[in-house]
Amino acid sequence: MATQMIIRVESSLKKKVSQLAKAEGKNLSQIVRELLEKYTKERDMGAYIDNLWGSIEKNFAQNNISEADIEKAIRQVRSN
Repeated sequence: MATQMIIRVESSLKKKVSQLAKAEGKNLSQIVRELLEKYTKERDMGAYIDNLWGSIEKNFAQNNISEADIEKAIRQVRSN
């Protein structure tokens, strides 16, 4: 269930954001929700780690690196 949040901003900022939102076919509340979602997503460590693992997996796939290759590299490092 959605809830209200009251924030205080300068009237000039509210006017600018409202104009930009209108130009995008959105309202001020939609813009604020999007910004808050982006803010929390960027600072959520779990999501960051998930994205990092996804990036690593993609990099391995693009470079044809297999699980066996990784295990081999680990054995080599541990044997030194």
